[in-house]
Amino acid sequence: MLDYKKLIASKIKAPLETAELLSMITETADDSFGDYAFPCFRLARVMHMSPAQIAEKLCAETELDEHIVKVQAVNGYLNFFVNRSELIREVISDVFAARGKYGNSDMGCGKTVCIDYSSVNICKSFHIGHLSTTAIGSALYKIYSALGYKVVGINHLGDYGTQFGKMIVAFKLWGDRKTAEREGVGELQRLYVKFHQEEPSHPELTEQAREWFARIEKGDPEALELFELFKRITLDEVKTVYDRLNVKFDSWNGESFFNDKMDAPLQMLRDKGLITESQGAQIVDLTDYGMPPCLLVKSDGSSLYATRDIAAAIWRKREYDFDKCLYVVAYQQNLHFKQFFKVLELAGLDWAKDLVHVAFGMVSLEDGAMSTRKGNVVLLKDVIDKSVAKAKEIISQKNPDLADRDKVAEQVGVGAVLFSALENSRIKDIVFSYDRVLNFDGETSPYLQYTYARCNSILEKAGDYKSSKIPGDYRVLDDPETLRLIKLIGSFPQAVKDAAAKYEPSVISALLIDIAQAFNRFYIEHRVLSDDLTEQNARLQVVEVTASVLKRGLALLGIEAPDKM
Repeated sequence: MLDYKKLIASKIKAPLETAELLSMITETADDSFGDYAFPCFRLARVMHMSPAQIAEKLCAETELDEHIVKVQAVNGYLNFFVNRSELIREVISDVFAARGKYGNSDMGCGKTVCIDYSSVNICKSFHIGHLSTTAIGSALYKIYSALGYKVVGINHLGDYGTQFGKMIVAFKLWGDRKTAEREGVGELQRLYVKFHQEEPSHPELTEQAREWFARIEKGDPEALELFELFKRITLDEVKTVYDRLNVKFDSWNGESFFNDKMDAPLQMLRDKGLITESQGAQIVDLTDYGMPPCLLVKSDGSSLYATRDIAAAIWRKREYDFDKCLYVVAYQQNLHFKQFFKVLELAGLDWAKDLVHVAFGMVSLEDGAMSTRKGNVVLLKDVIDKSVAKAKEIISQKNPDLADRDKVAEQVGVGAVLFSALENSRIKDIVFSYDRVLNFDGETSPYLQYTYARCNSILEKAGDYKSSKIPGDYRVLDDPETLRLIKLIGSFPQAVKDAAAKYEPSVISALLIDIAQAFNRFYIEHRVLSDDLTEQNARLQVVEVTASVLKRGLALLGIEAPDKM
């Protein structure tokens, strides 16, 4: 689609740089005032005239063409009217030409983005608290891929620490292989909880756990064999959830992978004079930057998260030569990321500026918070299962004769769960409600899917429309509802770019809701199927491009669009 803002900026004869002009041009909220507006108030001091006078002067000096057909000066604003039938033709042609990939570009060609997300903990439940990092990270993976970047999805497994010594002790005391294989992570979680229940009255368990973890670090065969068993059981289970959520990873290198890769970074920091000792521990003093010290090695010689994350960042830069490395992690870890990013910056690594903490809020259910140690967790699998079951119930009531009801219920239920983490700004805390996310009339994934299915139903009723499709006479679409819908569709490629630039999939979610609402207003106000074949053909093309963009936008969020509901 033509960049109308850039075209308008080239026509405004004002004493401002092009970039500043572009930043001031906005789309109008009311089509009667044109399509784009330029406020003249900032120019008053420079041009020594009132904003109204400036608008009149600039209006008289603006040249019209086949794209900009009218300019008005109104109350200090310069309002631009575009050739609307040409705009509609252009948007529809662009969507058809994209063949289902509208919004794709090659802007990221030759660049690599690493995205660290989900990062499940071995031996612990994959619970509702992992929803946001998984959904946001996966959506960003798909968005950056659509923009031509090479994307590396990283599941930085939590597979290192004394908790694995605790797990071995618990397993040897109260567990067995057959039960663990059969019950999966639920059994490992039971053992983990039991250890913490017994530990206060049996302090010797803590020392045994340290000893077993030390054996893991030293490569003891029995310790490693049990650790690998726990890891396999955990990953087999979580991968089934990832498959349902349409989530993929290119790397499963967790914390333990970097166990033998920390010495070199630590030595580099010592050589640069950044590490000092404090009560036997090794730290980087960040007082001058308004932060507490970054603790790298404890007094007993053990490493910490920051040490492993520094080693991981250095390894990833060497392995992937990334242009950006994103960490999709909850906002509670803000300080941690600020600290280790600053340490890498102080070490003189210029690529430290390319590390980005993509923070997000917390997820909870309506009945409260969770605790892994106490066993009070809500499994993500159970949330998905319940959402799918509720979706099937609703679909059975709305369309009892629907074919593939189970498949559609899965698409709707899973989509509802994913969309709940992607519909608003990622930094907001989320209280998950089944009734709300499965509302077919609200700003939800089922509403988007239902609108897409409605589009398909209209196209199906049109019979041989697709086989006889010819360019429409878009002059018959000169109405506010169609114009509003087409403008929103035309803004989709920029929304994809904005979502990547802001690390904010909700940019796409919000636009899809706007498109669906605009389409339903269009559908209510205008009869699509009619005896006037010229008008029908044009309106059917509007329906088709709406369906295409809804399906594409949902796909970028990891959500499937059923053809019928």
